[in-house]
Amino acid sequence: MSAVAVDDVLDALFLPFMQGALAPPAGGSVFLRARAGAWLAQWRDAFACVQTFKPFAGALERAGARLAEVTPSRAPLVLVLPPRQRDEARAVFAQAVRIAAHGGIVVACQPNNEGARSGMADLERLAGAVQGASRRKCRVYRTAPLDARVDVALATEWAGLDAMRPIAGGAWSSRPGLFAWDRIDPASALLAEHLPPTLGPRVADLGAGYGYLACEVARRCAGVEVLDLYDAEARAREPAEANLHATLAAARRAIATAFLWHDVTRGLPRRYDAIVSNPPFHQGRADEPALGRAFIEAAADALEPHGVLLLVANRHLPYEATLGARFGALRTLAERDGYKVIEAKGPRP
Repeated sequence: MSAVAVDDVLDALFLPFMQGALAPPAGGSVFLRARAGAWLAQWRDAFACVQTFKPFAGALERAGARLAEVTPSRAPLVLVLPPRQRDEARAVFAQAVRIAAHGGIVVACQPNNEGARSGMADLERLAGAVQGASRRKCRVYRTAPLDARVDVALATEWAGLDAMRPIAGGAWSSRPGLFAWDRIDPASALLAEHLPPTLGPRVADLGAGYGYLACEVARRCAGVEVLDLYDAEARAREPAEANLHATLAAARRAIATAFLWHDVTRGLPRRYDAIVSNPPFHQGRADEPALGRAFIEAAADALEPHGVLLLVANRHLPYEATLGARFGALRTLAERDGYKVIEAKGPRP
């Protein structure tokens, strides 16, 4: 969420229950893209929560929510916090409608400035007329009990929008909603151009996404023996692994690889000789340099004394102070098109 706090979105989402327009959530309900909040004090036991973004999943776990390992197939009530990317959101709506079929209800909520109008229209296309209300710059909207008005063909089409698909002329596989999901990110490409061929033997890619940078490490750095891909989004695993396996097969290389669904800001579980990263710097629309600084701190803690961090970032992001505090030597390898590539050596405790 950006300008609208998640607590306000959750407050709006549960408005129909608080006002008595809907019966209180019963056991067996499902919450897609769930977020932790005050609602857990009253309705924790009613919901199986589905969340693929590790920081949010971790917050739910710490708050005592029940996370579903496998998305339930049927529920009398499905809550949804739709993502901003529209193909991804449509796939989530299709999933919600499938789960709530045969008399269940879908309730969704979005900030007004993050697609609430189009989200409400999309759910109406799938399920028939919906009711909506506004609260705290958000729109909460819900279906009637689902019946034959559901457009089954459209739901099937939209469910497929979350599938892996070829991008960049078929050179890569990706899926909607991942960072730079439908293109090669120019910052990552700039970092790839400056990867030293001697990098290795144990390397990590922090914020790997669909695996572009990790694949470039595997292509360009002959000394790599272990390559770990870290990403907070579980949905990145399938395309990242597919891209990396294809890269290794084409290069006829054998590298020990792993995809770790992990919140990098909470530290890394392994140690490395080198780390590469194009760290995230926002979770909404506003810049959040603290995320990138947390990636730098995690990298410094996980590197061997001889280790090196290769980082790319938007030129304006103020990472140098953190890099200087945590590393003995810094060098700018490139600046182009608004991006900078920095090499940091000699990690400090």
